[in-house]
Amino acid sequence: MKLGCCADIQKAEIVQRAGFDFIECTVTSLSPEKDDHYFREILLKPFEASPIPVEACNVFLPGDLTLVGDSVNWERIHSYVERALERVKRIGAEIVVFGSGKARSIPAGFDREKGETQILNFLNKVADKAEETGITVVIEPLNKKESNVINTIPEAVDFAQKVSRSSIQVLADFYHMDEEDENLDHIVQWGDYLRHIHVADTGRMAPGTGNYPYEVFVDKIKQANYQGRISIECKWNDFDSEVKEAKRSLEQIFSN
Repeated sequence: MKLGCCADIQKAEIVQRAGFDFIECTVTSLSPEKDDHYFREILLKPFEASPIPVEACNVFLPGDLTLVGDSVNWERIHSYVERALERVKRIGAEIVVFGSGKARSIPAGFDREKGETQILNFLNKVADKAEETGITVVIEPLNKKESNVINTIPEAVDFAQKVSRSSIQVLADFYHMDEEDENLDHIVQWGDYLRHIHVADTGRMAPGTGNYPYEVFVDKIKQANYQGRISIECKWNDFDSEVKEAKRSLEQIFSN
């Protein structure tokens, strides 16, 4: 398994010095709605200079790129996805995390079945470009405070099965699982779909600072024979001073 950390590309050197294998940056930081010249001349440079590989990207969509409802702009979505995944490929990342709780939430009063169909339509469009670029998009279950759809691993797997494309898989996030009181056995039960993992600890702080049942979590990951990437995605009081200890804690947790 590879251990990584979600952070801005400007923190790449700090993440590298902390001993991580990779950094996970946001798709939105690649500004997919800005022109290619701006991307090449301004945004790309720190990624090319990074001392640590960018192997995954989270925050796929901006909150105002609505996927569900009566005012979905499919032309904008298509343009965004095309450019976003091209840029993700350009920086060398292989995983894109589809959380985007605000963008995918079903508006109050909107037909739920229709909303879920719109999400499936989006995922099918994404799958086309993902397969072209060699990227795997993982559906992230989010707790109900962040989204009212796809809140557990089985629900994410259901969407992945309906899309039925190799480029659409699933992520397990320890924080969201804990918030939803989700059974950790789901990691084992649906392990064949897992392609990425996010971790945090109590209060969504860094691993090792709280009381999450990591012994059980690690055991389930091992039972699932998961060999992929694991990223810290958490809140920090002071990233620069805390990230190295977080890496040590994560190493210790997964070495037991």
